[in-house]
Amino acid sequence: MAKRKLSQKLSSAIASLLLHGKPLSRSSPNCAALHHHSSSLPHKSSSSTSPAMEKLAAQTPVLDVEGGLLRSDSVFPYFMLVALEAGGFLRGLVLLLLYPLLCCMSNGMALKVMAMVSFCGLRASRFRAGRAVLPKWFMEDVGEEGFDVMRRAMRRVCVTRMPRVMVEGFLKEYLQAEVVVGREMKMLWGFYTGLMAEVEEEGEGHGFSSSLELLQHDHHLSHCCKEVYMATREEKSRWSALPRDKYPKPMVFHDGRLAFRPTAGNTLAMFMWLPFGVALGAARLAVALAVPYRYSTPILAATGMSWRLKGERPPLPGAGGRGRGQLFVCNHRTLIDPVYVSVALDRQVRAVSYSLSRLSELISPIGRTVRLTRDRDSDGRVMARLLDSGDLVVVCPEGTTCREPYLLRFSPLFAELSDDVVPVCIAVDTAMFYATTAGGLKCFDPLYYMINPRMCYTVQFLDRVDTTPARERKTPSTDMANLVQRKMGDALGYGCTMLTRKDKYLMLAGNDGIVKTEDNKHSAPGKKNQS
Repeated sequence: MAKRKLSQKLSSAIASLLLHGKPLSRSSPNCAALHHHSSSLPHKSSSSTSPAMEKLAAQTPVLDVEGGLLRSDSVFPYFMLVALEAGGFLRGLVLLLLYPLLCCMSNGMALKVMAMVSFCGLRASRFRAGRAVLPKWFMEDVGEEGFDVMRRAMRRVCVTRMPRVMVEGFLKEYLQAEVVVGREMKMLWGFYTGLMAEVEEEGEGHGFSSSLELLQHDHHLSHCCKEVYMATREEKSRWSALPRDKYPKPMVFHDGRLAFRPTAGNTLAMFMWLPFGVALGAARLAVALAVPYRYSTPILAATGMSWRLKGERPPLPGAGGRGRGQLFVCNHRTLIDPVYVSVALDRQVRAVSYSLSRLSELISPIGRTVRLTRDRDSDGRVMARLLDSGDLVVVCPEGTTCREPYLLRFSPLFAELSDDVVPVCIAVDTAMFYATTAGGLKCFDPLYYMINPRMCYTVQFLDRVDTTPARERKTPSTDMANLVQRKMGDALGYGCTMLTRKDKYLMLAGNDGIVKTEDNKHSAPGKKNQS
């Protein structure tokens, strides 16, 4: 009889491992007691004023991040993000190769191995993935039901099995958590060793989790909570993602190259694609540089590199007898925005930019980019000279790229240079890699775009906006810039913000993104000269 019971337990454990990627929780006196005293939280469709919810709201819930906030059961994608974004492709490949072994380990041991592979050797002072990369993916994984528990709490306390450096930025910056309890990564001479220190718990509250294994093995909740409210696996499977309009803070900025959630299957597909992607990217680049637009466009579209024009092209100077050039104002998604404006117009354009790597300039199919200096008077004269010579000038007044559906503050200089401007709405869809970075090597941005399996640029020209009042100083140029921003935001369905390049780089890279000069050191916040 004992042998049969043992056989049944082993069969159940193996089935659970194969179906769910982790073994069943082992029973213990602690675990049994928690079963007896725990309560199940109702699904969102139940009354929001249930006794359990009211009790949690009136107390201090200690929210288990993995079990009571996030919808997914696996933390592997988050360690893979650290490995790839902070450590590189080789480190990510090592972690992927270990995945079959991780599935055979206990959760606690697998966590230690993932932390060792992802963090060992990283310089602690340069680690920004927890603040710049991971919050986007955490936020998309937050369950609306778990967030409701956190939102109603008088004091927001979170506990996690992951290293605190991975989750603290997300929980405090975007969910306004007051206390984050998690393991610290041990350091030696300023580098992470890959080893985690144990957590010291304090205080007392009411826990919300879905993982008995966390309570049994890590003891985070069982030591600091009088009661534990459990969300069952079935309940979590019905949780819905937190809608973007319910985010406590808008997710405007994030960094990293990956445009997909790196589960084991997705990461394997990426590594299998990379050799083909590099070869295909080189072929695409050769076609783009050597073949005229009208012929290269269908060839590139056949390889997955497509674009589409939404609406109609505007009339261009020359066709109507105008001698002065035209100024095109577009939102900034990647470095190659002007290339697709040129493709959509079927005319060469002159792009103006603050900074561009030599490699990006060499492989540009639209010729030499005009560099700006961030000196308002000097930049204004340069662009006015280009317009006077009859050029089609493309400017991105946001000053930096933004991936999310938001527009950053538009610098007003463009409104003072021409009697009218043509707003250009740009939208980009990529399958595998982002073609922008705040903390990485910008010279690789166009190459990352080229090696995507598929990508699509959408270009939309809006009606001309009369900027004569701003040019004649009858209307503040800032008002005109805000008007153009709103028109483009309405057309794209994007939110308009007053955030700037400086805000982006302070958050993602820890600097303002420019070299300090005496002029901009004394500039008032929000009034930095940009074009």
